[in-house]
Amino acid sequence: MNSKARVFQNIGIVGKPQNPQAAESIQTLHDHLVAEGCDIWVQDSLASDFESEVAKFLPRQELGKEVDLMVVVGGDGSMLNAGRTQIQHQVPTVGINRGHLGFLTDVRPTEVVERIHEILHGQYTEEKRFILNAEVIRDDNIIGDSASVNEVVIHPGEISKMLEFELFINNQFVYSQRSDGLIVSTPTGSTAYALSGGGPIISPQVDAMVLVPMFPHTLSSRPIVIDANSVVELVIAQDNRHSPMVSCDGQENMGLAPGDRIRIKKHPLPLRILHPTNHDYYKVLRNKLGWGHKL
Repeated sequence: MNSKARVFQNIGIVGKPQNPQAAESIQTLHDHLVAEGCDIWVQDSLASDFESEVAKFLPRQELGKEVDLMVVVGGDGSMLNAGRTQIQHQVPTVGINRGHLGFLTDVRPTEVVERIHEILHGQYTEEKRFILNAEVIRDDNIIGDSASVNEVVIHPGEISKMLEFELFINNQFVYSQRSDGLIVSTPTGSTAYALSGGGPIISPQVDAMVLVPMFPHTLSSRPIVIDANSVVELVIAQDNRHSPMVSCDGQENMGLAPGDRIRIKKHPLPLRILHPTNHDYYKVLRNKLGWGHKL
């Protein structure tokens, strides 16, 4: 291992509670951080998942105030949650994959010690990815808002029901639509729900959003790629008789009423992700999506 000076001292650990695989990696990570002489801060819901005599436990939302590096142990869902809850602290984040696909958590469990050691000592690449902010506006008052790393989705709230809404981009009317909803995705989210809905894969280096209709009641509706600095506004039709919802990363949900407006735009702060120096975005795509390799 290298002998470069350590660049991170206060390390936060968040992850999936009561998960044996995640707990195994957390223990390995913890023991290595102790050997490195780091100060360790851990989300309090993980307290019973591993053994420690030195770690300090805090609610997840408060960790960002104490640490200069966050390590997420789990799947992409854990990374999304950490990204939203820590965004205001601008703490760089690295993910150890204990989930399924792992587009965002790219350190393998077998490489925890080696890769975390390298990152602690400054051997990493940093990527800043923009995220979205969604506001629900009723009678000109903001009644709810949430950040979103992957996507903001409006949907009817009930299965086999359709939602009617109007779409505006930068105050310009685009269309009215009856469908199962609409996905507004970042490039990060283009390999998630938007991909399942037929949207394009967008490289993280592209400053764009993609709008993907969900089962629209027309044959001519297609995904639209727009500038990331655009303001997207959705207006729920007055005659909707269901209980529509807006969902951020599938984890934060807000109820909607007829006439509500949902305003979606780029969040002022980016998500800071650290990758091992051998990170290759297209290799990740090949591995996760089963693409062919070189002949």
